[in-house]
Amino acid sequence: MDIPVRRWRDLNNEQKTSILQRSEININSVMDPVHDIIRRIQDNGDAALKELSLELDKVDLDLHPFRVGEQEFDQARENLADEVKDALLFCIENVRSYHEAQLSRSMEMMEIRPGVFAGERASPIDSAALYVPRGRGSFPSMLYMLGVPATVAGVPRIAVLTPPNRDGSIDPACLYTAEICGIEEIYRFGGAHGVAAMALGTESVKPVAKIIGPGSMYVAAAKRLLSDTVDVGLPAGPSESAVLADAKADPYLLAIDLLTEAEHGADSSAVLVCTDETVAGRAAEHLAAEIEKLPQPRKDFVSSVFSGYGAVIYADSIEEAAEIVNLYAPEHLQVQCHEPFDVLPLIRNAGEIILGDNTPFSAANYAVGANAVLPTGGRARTYSPVSVRDFMKYSSVIYATKAGNALLAEHVAVLAEYEGFPAHKNAVQKRR
Repeated sequence: MDIPVRRWRDLNNEQKTSILQRSEININSVMDPVHDIIRRIQDNGDAALKELSLELDKVDLDLHPFRVGEQEFDQARENLADEVKDALLFCIENVRSYHEAQLSRSMEMMEIRPGVFAGERASPIDSAALYVPRGRGSFPSMLYMLGVPATVAGVPRIAVLTPPNRDGSIDPACLYTAEICGIEEIYRFGGAHGVAAMALGTESVKPVAKIIGPGSMYVAAAKRLLSDTVDVGLPAGPSESAVLADAKADPYLLAIDLLTEAEHGADSSAVLVCTDETVAGRAAEHLAAEIEKLPQPRKDFVSSVFSGYGAVIYADSIEEAAEIVNLYAPEHLQVQCHEPFDVLPLIRNAGEIILGDNTPFSAANYAVGANAVLPTGGRARTYSPVSVRDFMKYSSVIYATKAGNALLAEHVAVLAEYEGFPAHKNAVQKRR
């Protein structure tokens, strides 16, 4: 396929907007059917969950319990190849080390004024459901990226919902990963119906306080529609990446790194922003050649990406290139420049920033330790990667002595009267 190289300055506003768009915009097209799925779960609970699993997943949950049993964990542990187990243990250890360093401590009480004390207490949320997608492959890495910070935070109840195979089984690597993370509550359903069941509850499924994890546009639509009922966490949709490069970058490495996130699916996104037209052109040539070598369905996925939500563009300066990245606000960003640490201060919006050409996206996705569940659809402008903090909440803790209240009372009374709250004023003055 031919992948054009375009100069950013020569594009009109419509063309620029097109490059910056992501497939998440299409979510509105599935809102109506997802709303119907949610209504069915709300009205008919377990019965609707079984019907929808049969309709959408082709799995008869009359033949399989909703929740995975102990025997299935045992079988997964016995049947999974040792090299896969070793890789999972290695990566989980790295992720745990990173996230243990994030664990928030309660803020010590500090004396704001004589006799007036304030602090902050950190505590885990009561429950969380981790969504692990299954439609385009098996993703045990997704499970540990969610499960490790949840367990480090100390969430008392952690559930996993993941679509089953046609025979009703769950991916053995996911079951093994859950066991290593200390998670026992695994459900064999996913999709919009699974999200609705965990948010609303059914006769057999207890609802949770938070549902977090990426999924299809149907999952994203369900989470959006249920956001008033349950905390749905950061917006994590189809995979996306950007690579920022200069004249010193290796065009071949640029090409193979662009393929990494693009091979997730046709709704993924991948953009190269380069300050050198020649390097960009050679990268595009390598990219086209490497696409031809991919097996199906990955070849079709990547071809679709670079026919729709992918682009190779060049900028006139590193400052312009960085600003394009900031406008794009990618989930994953790789900086392949001669001095990447000099470029870092120019980047404001990115879910993760990988510096240099020694760490491909895939290494960060699996093994470095930093979380790979990141905001998508341009939400990196305001959202952060999944962390221990996603599973914590914070309460202010306040205490005042009698003398401390007396010190506050005069000022509180003045402001309460100004705002028209006589009860507020009395509450502090009557304690003098």
